[in-house]
Amino acid sequence: MDLIPRNHFFDDAFDLFDTKGWKDTNVMKTDIYEKDGKYHLEADLPGFDKNNIHVDYKDGYLTIQASKEDNFEENNKYIRRERHYGEVSRSFYVGDIDEKEIKAKFKDGSLKITFPKENEERKQTTSIFID
Repeated sequence: MDLIPRNHFFDDAFDLFDTKGWKDTNVMKTDIYEKDGKYHLEADLPGFDKNNIHVDYKDGYLTIQASKEDNFEENNKYIRRERHYGEVSRSFYVGDIDEKEIKAKFKDGSLKITFPKENEERKQTTSIFID
């Protein structure tokens, strides 16, 4: 009879080395908070280039898309590769807001977006300039 569950602490320790799905869950960790009457969103995008990050607002959703190319070198003898390459995307429902009030800035691998609280209904897609 097995009284110790399969996911005992030793099993959990070894699960740290299981990378299935790991890349997707650790990409673009995001904090959202309210300050000075506005919402602030901070997303981690380490290793991404500002020119490969796009922020769009459409139908109440703020969408962040970012991409970076794989710098795989065949001459290297990789033992493990965990860094994420390709495209990532996240959408957040922010309501009907004035898209002209959305501000975005990217610095040191962190994307910071400030936007107002919900406003009148808007239906168009607007690309947001990243400073």
